[in-house]
Amino acid sequence: MSETVLKAVTNPSLRILLVEDSEDDAVLLMRALRIGGLEAEYRVVDSEASIQEALQESIWDIVITDHVLPGFTSFSVLQLARQACPDLPVIIVSGLIGEDEAVRAMKGGAQDYIMKGNTARLIPAIQRELQEAQVRREKRSAESTLEHLAYHDSLTGLVNRREFERRLSLTIDETRSTGENHTLLFLDLDQFKVVNDTCGHFAGDELLKQLSARMKRIVRVDDIFARLGGDEFGILLRGCDVFHAREIAEKLCEEVREYRFIWEKKIFSISLSIGMAQIIPQTRSSGEALSQADLACYTAKDRGRDNVQLFQASDQDMRRRQSDMDWFGRLQEALRSDVNHFVLYYQQMQALSGSSSGSFHTEFLVRLKYDGDLVPPGAFIPGAERFGLMPRIDRRVIELAFDAVRASNFSQENGNTYFINLSGSSLSDAGLYRYIRDKALEYGIRPSSICFEITETTAISNLNETIGFIDKLRADGFKFALDDFGSGMSSFSYLKALPIDYLKIDGGFVRNMLEDPVDHGIVDACNRIAHAAGLQTIAEFVENDAIKDALTDLGIDYAQGYGIRKPMPLPLVER
Repeated sequence: MSETVLKAVTNPSLRILLVEDSEDDAVLLMRALRIGGLEAEYRVVDSEASIQEALQESIWDIVITDHVLPGFTSFSVLQLARQACPDLPVIIVSGLIGEDEAVRAMKGGAQDYIMKGNTARLIPAIQRELQEAQVRREKRSAESTLEHLAYHDSLTGLVNRREFERRLSLTIDETRSTGENHTLLFLDLDQFKVVNDTCGHFAGDELLKQLSARMKRIVRVDDIFARLGGDEFGILLRGCDVFHAREIAEKLCEEVREYRFIWEKKIFSISLSIGMAQIIPQTRSSGEALSQADLACYTAKDRGRDNVQLFQASDQDMRRRQSDMDWFGRLQEALRSDVNHFVLYYQQMQALSGSSSGSFHTEFLVRLKYDGDLVPPGAFIPGAERFGLMPRIDRRVIELAFDAVRASNFSQENGNTYFINLSGSSLSDAGLYRYIRDKALEYGIRPSSICFEITETTAISNLNETIGFIDKLRADGFKFALDDFGSGMSSFSYLKALPIDYLKIDGGFVRNMLEDPVDHGIVDACNRIAHAAGLQTIAEFVENDAIKDALTDLGIDYAQGYGIRKPMPLPLVER
């Protein structure tokens, strides 16, 4: 029988592929469907080639097939249908199929088999299978969507971090066996926070979608482009040496630099900082490669943003950044731990003038217990400041200091004063004022016995915020000292505005004041101006008696340094 196409006119939405070698049987079957109220567009085919062609050319809702046809059976139809569409239902309508064959056909994927003399059961079977096919399609679509989301970022459609790290690990393993080198790029948007803070997260999300689409045009087909989180992206340039990788990275920077993001009549310029790391046979893991590229990206930001930096282990900036990142993890662990990893030392000051004698002045200094050693603050404070951990550390130090004053033999009488350092980021901590007041009440601390130290650069970097913070605590009786004063001589004018009690002269001038007349003059000037402003002065880095005597002659109130007293551990307290 030649291939026949017949069309119903009332319901062209249902499409049936009818595999039948008898034109009469085909007409009778479709007539039975119409009588039963089922209108459809259909096509009749009677060979494997025509079946395959029909399945490739059109989309069908259901296949109805005879069992025995010239040169093939319904098993061949089932196989072709499954290859074309796994969810396409197949119903066998035949007068020449035994029960064993019918069971085998059902196991092979047929949804039903119906004898030609019993077509009354065909319409309910078609309707049932159409519904079940729809359910299968929706389930498969949902599974496909879930699978896509498991490996891709829902916002940009790029590969997500987990999948990127998996593919990066496979590439590193491949490099060890083939020796082929690759390059990893770590990308960070420089002004993303400005857009988020100015226009909200919807604007930020739209910016990420637009920029990722633009950058994707530059990335090669075989490369792996991923969103790693927030405004950070990763690109694995496969089989790409550093020279050509830099060219691609520079094109990415240029693409982002020339782009303008417009949101509610606001126009934003964006730039990109990129870190590069080589993937070579010596690369140990995806974590190491990402850390190297991340370090290089931070260096790109530190060196002015909108540029590309290659990771180099010998680079001093990258080594310092690596040290900071290492301490970040250790400090987070220390802050989370129930065991107190922070301990306090104290360094006593000596009164140099008669008016300052009779009172005990000492500064609390923090140390970190790590791997059985006591780590000085110079090792871990830079990392804590860089990664925003200082407010939490400052709170821990405040509580330890208050506890020490309460529990030890330190007296809060006779003008005795205990100095506690505060970082610049803590001055922006909205809850710190309440925290200090609450802890002072909890530990029975007299506010006048506590003096908080802030550095000169911290104080003048946000003068209004600093003054507001100091005013609130001084109203409760706490004192304040300006630390490291003198490094910026233009800041003398700020002394009239800052409500402080002590001025600590930068030890860099004190240490060399006997050899350098300029340093001697600076120390003298700081002391005179401080006294004129009604402040007491403290000289730092006093390392010997000769310097102490010179400071006494200048009228400095207090001296602090290794020539006065070395830092000591707090006295053991029986509780």
